[in-house]
Amino acid sequence: MRVTTLAIVGVGLLGGSIALAARRRQLAARVVGVDHPSACAQALRLELIDEAVELGGAAATADLLVFCTPVDCLAAQILAAAPWCRAGCLLTDVGSTKAEIVRSVEDRLPPGVTFVGSHPLAGSEKNGSEHARAALFHRRQVIVTPTPRTDAVSLERVTTFWQALGATVRMMDPEAHDRALALTSHLPHLAASALAGVLPPELFSLTATGFRDTTRLAASNPALWSAILHANAAAVLEALARYSEQLHRFRAALEAKDRAALETLLGQGKQNKDALSDS
Repeated sequence: MRVTTLAIVGVGLLGGSIALAARRRQLAARVVGVDHPSACAQALRLELIDEAVELGGAAATADLLVFCTPVDCLAAQILAAAPWCRAGCLLTDVGSTKAEIVRSVEDRLPPGVTFVGSHPLAGSEKNGSEHARAALFHRRQVIVTPTPRTDAVSLERVTTFWQALGATVRMMDPEAHDRALALTSHLPHLAASALAGVLPPELFSLTATGFRDTTRLAASNPALWSAILHANAAAVLEALARYSEQLHRFRAALEAKDRAALETLLGQGKQNKDALSDS
């Protein structure tokens, strides 16, 4: 897939990586960025984008707009850009939650302008375009979330775009996506933050690889992740209930001094972790 003008709204880690990958793979003749002036200036210095523009200017000229901003901003930004878009313009995003965004946007676009939700399972606890990598999406999975109303041609265009960046694409219903990601992404961030949060300062010097690896996700942007957890609160609460039940099993085994039960629970975790390593 090759487009004349690709617009990236939000040129941080994900947006910058999309821009860099598209340039390296020659998927767009021109890449423009929309962001705060300092972020755009950095993206220009790093040669991630050709030009910094306002949202309306990007929408008026782009064939494809990719929105890479926090989930609590996405729907409003998409709707603000849509009236400026030409017929045939395609909009997508990288939001970690999908159902609310799709519901807010799908029925409110001008004729000829389409939106297909996307979520690349790639990224890091780091932020900013200085961490952008052209290979960020290589062999990584991107979830695309069509609905019965999604235009088939637009769905194919979005799929082809992500595949051209080196990703594999999986289709999921927006609500099913949010339930799944609550367990596989949102709960781990919450758990890492909770674990880091209970450590008293006098014990900081006693942490080693285990604690630091387990709490790596706690270094993520709090504003970004509070928006994600809030947007997907119902599914995250369900995931948190499952996690609490498992912690209760560990607590019960410890209180009963039941070493066999502890070994069984630890074995279940190891079995699942080993299966992840093989997939």
